[in-house]
Amino acid sequence: MLSFPNIDPVAIALGPLKIHWYGLMYLLGFLAAWWLGRLRARDGSRGWSMAQVDDVIFYSALGVVLGGRMGYTLFYGSQQYLQDPLAILRIWQGGMSFHGGLLGVLLAMWLFGRRYQKGFFATTDFIAPLVPLGLGAGRMGNFINGELWGAPTDLPWGMIFPAALAGGIARHPSQLYQAALEGALLFGLLWWYSHRPRPLMAVSGCFLLGYGIFRGLVEFVRMPDPQLGYLAFGWLTMGQLLSLPMVLLGIFFIWRAYVRQTEQQGLEL
Repeated sequence: MLSFPNIDPVAIALGPLKIHWYGLMYLLGFLAAWWLGRLRARDGSRGWSMAQVDDVIFYSALGVVLGGRMGYTLFYGSQQYLQDPLAILRIWQGGMSFHGGLLGVLLAMWLFGRRYQKGFFATTDFIAPLVPLGLGAGRMGNFINGELWGAPTDLPWGMIFPAALAGGIARHPSQLYQAALEGALLFGLLWWYSHRPRPLMAVSGCFLLGYGIFRGLVEFVRMPDPQLGYLAFGWLTMGQLLSLPMVLLGIFFIWRAYVRQTEQQGLEL
């Protein structure tokens, strides 16, 4: 078994000002998305200008932070935030919901599309491959915070987390599993898939399908949020429940994208 490296969650302390690793991971994710977006727009073939990339990342950042925090409040911790409303602002302490952040980003993409006269799915298809590295960075932030650990395990890479609720027993480092699957692997798949022109909605569908599957699988070895526990059957978690619609929508979007492409090709003939 392995011991948790016990990294100080504060990366930089300048008097009363403290910069946390968790916040830096989000910043790293946004910077990576911005750089990758400008890389994709550089040849001009995708119809995106550098200024539009800058703006879409700004819109996305607002959607992630506001939607993620509000989603966590709604899905996981409403009682806590009713007792201490100002805790909503303390994002460096953790407590961000991916599914809430996704809804926030979708709303932001709709607003962005209205401003720049870009279709909703044309926008989400462009930005979907830029997202996973940020997800991976966020999971590394969870790991540094020593939160969202996994279920007990006797595997050699089981890790003892320092938090009292972890119980001093070896657990799956599920944050690292998610960083690898939702971050590195999903990025590689989407970057490869979107390298060639794909029918509208297909890339967005692949993102939803890939994330939903990876998240659902890791949830089997990740402890549920203590305030919720398992929702049913002794294994169903809120993360799995919220990921199921993503899988179904992802399959539908991919199917619809290729059906529409076939229909259009038939009309052209």
